[in-house]
Amino acid sequence: QIEALKDVGVTEVILAINYRPEVMINFLKDFEDKLGITITCSQETEPLGTAGPLALARDKLVDGSGEPFFVLNSDVISEYPFAELIQFHKSHGGEATIMVTKVDEPSKYGVVVMEDTTGVVERFVEKPKIFVGNKINAGIYLLNPSVLDRIELKPTSIEKEVFPRIAADQKLYAMVLPGFWMDIGQPRDYITGLRLYLDSLRKKSAAKLAAGAHIVGNVLVHDSAKIGEGCLIGPDVAIGPGCVVEDGVRLSRCTVMRGVRIKKHACISNSIIGWHSTVGQWARIENMTILGEDVHVGDEVYSNGGVVLPHKEIKSSILKPEIVM
Repeated sequence: QIEALKDVGVTEVILAINYRPEVMINFLKDFEDKLGITITCSQETEPLGTAGPLALARDKLVDGSGEPFFVLNSDVISEYPFAELIQFHKSHGGEATIMVTKVDEPSKYGVVVMEDTTGVVERFVEKPKIFVGNKINAGIYLLNPSVLDRIELKPTSIEKEVFPRIAADQKLYAMVLPGFWMDIGQPRDYITGLRLYLDSLRKKSAAKLAAGAHIVGNVLVHDSAKIGEGCLIGPDVAIGPGCVVEDGVRLSRCTVMRGVRIKKHACISNSIIGWHSTVGQWARIENMTILGEDVHVGDEVYSNGGVVLPHKEIKSSILKPEIVM
């Protein structure tokens, strides 16, 4: 998201954070330096919903220029067509633009009912019993500063309270999101989102993907990661900075985060391996296993869908999906 914002000229990103902002800011300092963009935090002392944080950050969002600002849900992934969004927003002259995406089963979501030719949003229907449309809110918005005048500094929902009022004034427009979209707030969806992202990367920037006899399908490997001999990696794998993958390892449909060590002949599929964790020799990790930060899995241990909280050592197998605290 931050890279895509930078590409359309955004110079400052404000994160609405409630829990442990220092962790997020420390993590993102590298991005500030690499991208030449300012990243700051607006911390909520109490949860303010999806609109309240905008009122809290009003002083940072209003600079007197009258230019619109982006609001993004951090747990969605797409190709982020921000340039097209800016162009559409400025062409219709409304107060706010939301991106919508088409889904196969709209009854699971809140549906955006819109006029297809102009993009004017007519109304919102929450989990409709009968078909009213197949477009849902994609969590990507471009708002004029005047929208802030509609938001009080209290817990408020932008989707259920603010947008319906703008729509009632016929000042809310929707643009259909081209390409893929995924809400990646849940681990299983995160892995699906990774697959969609890597597939998009293959079409647009294939040179960024790893290549070689040991690579199957779409794989992203950080330059600082080390891969041993006789490995088979892919499809749909991301390996982060400073990772060490020893000889004979098999990885598929998984994310391996910063500083992880995977020892010889381990096998990992459909799982997420958290920062600075270790997976032992001949270990088998599968079925949406989630390892938190600094988790150490012993040699020959099997995990079938375990969710392991940070700073744990796992010496015996997890035979069925469960949370290890």
